[in-house]
Amino acid sequence: MIRPYLLKENNYQAVKDVRYDLVILPWGACEAHNYHLPYGTDIYEADNVAAESARKAWEKGAHITVLPTIPFGVNTGQTDITLDINMYPSTQQAILNDIIEVLDRQGMHKLLVLNSHGGNTFKTMLRELGVKYPQMFLSSCHWFRSLDKSLYFEEEGDHADEMETSLIMHLHPGLVHALDKAGDGTAKKWKIKGINEGWAWAERQWSQVTEDTGVGNPKKATAEKGKRYFNDVTDKVADLFCELAAADITDLYR
Repeated sequence: MIRPYLLKENNYQAVKDVRYDLVILPWGACEAHNYHLPYGTDIYEADNVAAESARKAWEKGAHITVLPTIPFGVNTGQTDITLDINMYPSTQQAILNDIIEVLDRQGMHKLLVLNSHGGNTFKTMLRELGVKYPQMFLSSCHWFRSLDKSLYFEEEGDHADEMETSLIMHLHPGLVHALDKAGDGTAKKWKIKGINEGWAWAERQWSQVTEDTGVGNPKKATAEKGKRYFNDVTDKVADLFCELAAADITDLYR
C-alpha cells in the first residue's frame, strides 16, 4: 500500500501538481552500535520515526511529505572504528543547500530536518542557509530528545543503550543479536569538569571512551519498552509536524 506522505513510495502523477505545506528530511548515520545492533540503527530509527509520525500527522490533516533518509552522518570522532562512515558538516551543508534550492524554487518554503544521530547538528548550517534563502523557514529537531527517557528506561546512555536496543527490538527484532552477546556499554567520562557538566564541549574519541562502541548498558532492553516509547515519541513528533505544516511563516511569534 502506497503511503501518500512518503515521497519515495509515490509517483510523478501523484505529486507533480502538489505544493506541500512541510517537507521533512530524516538524517541518520552509519556506525557501529555495540555488538548486538546493526550499523544502520540510526537509519532504521529515522525511517520509522519519520514514517509513523507522518502517518499520524497526515491523518490529522497535515499536508506533508517525507524525503528519503540521508544515511551518513558526522562521525569525526570515530575515524578508527571499522566502516563508521563519516560525512563532514561541510558536505552536509552542501547537500542541504541543494535540497533547499529545489524546495525554494518550487514554492515549498518549510523544511524540517529530522535528526536521528547525536553527532549531527544543523543549527549553524540552517542559520547560514536561512540568509541565503530568506523565503524559507528552516528547522531541525532531535526526536530522541523529545521525551524524558527515564520514564521509559532504567539505564542511562546515549548510544546502543537500553533505549535504542528496545526500539530496534520493537521495529526490527530480526536484526538484534542476543543481549548476552552485547557489551555492557561502559564508557569513560571526561577528566575535565566543565565538559562532564555539559557547559563545555569537546569531541569524544570513541575508541578511547568505550571498548564495545556502546554508551549505556542495553541488558534491560525489551521490545515492549521500545513499543511504548515509539508510540509516545511519534505522537509528539507528529504534533510538531502538524504545527509546522499549519504555521504562517509571516506570523510566528506571540
